[in-house]
Amino acid sequence: MGESIVEGTLTKWLKKPGERIERDEPLFEISTDKVDTEIPAPAAGTLAEILVEEGKTVGINTIVARIDEGGSAAVAAPPRAAEPVPAPAPPPAAAPAPPPPPVEEPIAGAEPAGPLSPLVRKMARENNIDLSKVPGTGAGGRITRQDVEAYMAGSAAPAPPPPPAPTYVAPAPPPLAPVAPLPPAGQARTRIEPLSTMRIKIAEHMVMSKRTSAHVTTVHRVDMTKVAKMRERNKALFQQNYGFSLTYLPFIARASVVALRQFPLLNASLDNNNIIYHNEINIGIAVALENGLIVPVVRAADEKNVLGLQRSIVDLAARARSRQLKPDEVQGGTFSITNFGSFGSLMGTPVINQPQVAIMGVGTVDKTPVVIEDAIAIRSICHLSLSFDHRLIDGALADQFMTKVKQVLENWSEEVL
Repeated sequence: MGESIVEGTLTKWLKKPGERIERDEPLFEISTDKVDTEIPAPAAGTLAEILVEEGKTVGINTIVARIDEGGSAAVAAPPRAAEPVPAPAPPPAAAPAPPPPPVEEPIAGAEPAGPLSPLVRKMARENNIDLSKVPGTGAGGRITRQDVEAYMAGSAAPAPPPPPAPTYVAPAPPPLAPVAPLPPAGQARTRIEPLSTMRIKIAEHMVMSKRTSAHVTTVHRVDMTKVAKMRERNKALFQQNYGFSLTYLPFIARASVVALRQFPLLNASLDNNNIIYHNEINIGIAVALENGLIVPVVRAADEKNVLGLQRSIVDLAARARSRQLKPDEVQGGTFSITNFGSFGSLMGTPVINQPQVAIMGVGTVDKTPVVIEDAIAIRSICHLSLSFDHRLIDGALADQFMTKVKQVLENWSEEVL
């Protein structure tokens, strides 16, 4: 799992005891502080015994299961000592159910038969209802919420006029206030679910980054028309020759590499009062997963053209979503890019991926009317945002870096095939 990994959480077994498994077939999933991944079976046979349950965190070199390579045994938890296993005793005969209690008619003015729920008592108290007058339809004559509501509905009907009296006639009481509908009995108002190991690690990393770096974000509008036209010309042949799509992301990664070479401070990191300049440019590409986010790293990105960058991005994203990444593939990044524009977002303020000092956010590319030399034209516009660590990088340097990225993209001339 890599030298820096000391423990992992076994999150899911992909096989059950007694099932056949082939060598290198995924056996279980493990989550570490670096990556979630599937672990293949080291041998073919039958999964004889599971020793570590789902959700348990264990150290490296821990035995988590046993495989019977002969394939003859198939027990989930065999006895560990040579002791006779008692045969299961037959279940005891069911006792006859007691007869239901007799339904008693409530006595006027007295507490009705059967226990009353707190809800029924509350409704009676708030609406001044004599429960001895409410017929109960529950077990043993118990008064239910529906019984009280039915009684209240009947009471709200207009009463017949009182008989004439020779003297004073009292005014009719005001009608009962309408009762708001209540949720069905027994329906839960909340649902509690523990965070996944990945979600916990993401939360810790994000809070640590905010606590560590002085975040500032600058946004630049970029005219991607030249890139869009080149992509449109080449995307069909690109798909045919290489088997994957040509997106905007490798163009932006390529422009970022050029700018990082010119402004190496954005490719650095801080170690207390020391600046660490990285000679390699390793770009982390954020990949959205079903229940989280991971940032695999394109190593030596400055040595790759658009084709090489696109190939690496597609490969890392596919293996991230299938839990095939190794811990080393999510470490060592020197600069990160997150493409929230693929979900329609115009711009954002991404959180720096520690210990890096900057991260670029990519918004969606939209055809937009813009003014060019006092004329309106339709251009492919994208907003790029840069979150940077103000402890090391000032706004002027950040904007110079983004201006270089913008120049490369707006004056794109490099062929992609």
